[in-house]
Amino acid sequence: MDLYEHQGKDLFARAGIALPQRTVATTPLEAADAAERLGGHVAVKVQVQMGGRGKGGGVALVHSPEEAATLAKETATVKFDATVEAHLRLGVDPRHADQMVRGTVVLPHGTGKVVRVAVFAQGDKAQEALRAGADEVGGEDLVKKIEAGWLEFDVALATPDSMGMVGKLGKILGRRGLMPNPKAGTITFDLERAVGEVKGGRVEFKVDKAAIIHVPVGKSSFEADAIVGNLAALVDAVNRARPSGAKGQYLKGLTIASTMGPGIRVDLPQVLAVAAAA
Repeated sequence: MDLYEHQGKDLFARAGIALPQRTVATTPLEAADAAERLGGHVAVKVQVQMGGRGKGGGVALVHSPEEAATLAKETATVKFDATVEAHLRLGVDPRHADQMVRGTVVLPHGTGKVVRVAVFAQGDKAQEALRAGADEVGGEDLVKKIEAGWLEFDVALATPDSMGMVGKLGKILGRRGLMPNPKAGTITFDLERAVGEVKGGRVEFKVDKAAIIHVPVGKSSFEADAIVGNLAALVDAVNRARPSGAKGQYLKGLTIASTMGPGIRVDLPQVLAVAAAA
């Protein structure tokens, strides 16, 4: 369905069209009528969104976190347990170093995915990683195994004193986003904590060239409350990671979607309120 969202404040109100308080959604006929009454200067944009279920009426563009999570579950039509992903649009320019946004967050309800962890460590630290539940632990032997083509892991951790040997794998791990990095918390001596967090739902977020962060926040099999809890934790972490160079509105928009499902816009202030109450 085509939705027409007014971009200029109060223009539709002055045209005498009653609209929802927070968002504007009209039929094409109403938009054309308003434009005619205002001399053709009404700014509208066309979007395709999932929304209300009534027949032929206006459709709300922004949903409460609970409703958005429920819609994401209902619109997951694939035959497997679909991933629910959050897409958070930021008011930054990633081309500038002082506007880069990157960090990690532990999702309170996990990701729903079994995470395979490889750890580069030796001696007592190797034993600590094994006790913590790491799937593969090693030093030079693990480096040679990866050089030979083995890549059956999702996250790589390393102790600082192991980075000399791990550096040889820069071309292999770097292009796959698997290279240990201190900003992502994947280079550490506290392997027990790091392995536990990664296995328990820690995810990394990083703004892309389009100033958007993409992060999985659960599965379609999750309860809606669990998706909302994970979403709130993510938005709160990104909000706290606001860079010094960011000017104006920082959090600009949030959409969630299940695998191959439609985008569902979420009310950001309500998500932040959930995070504050947690």
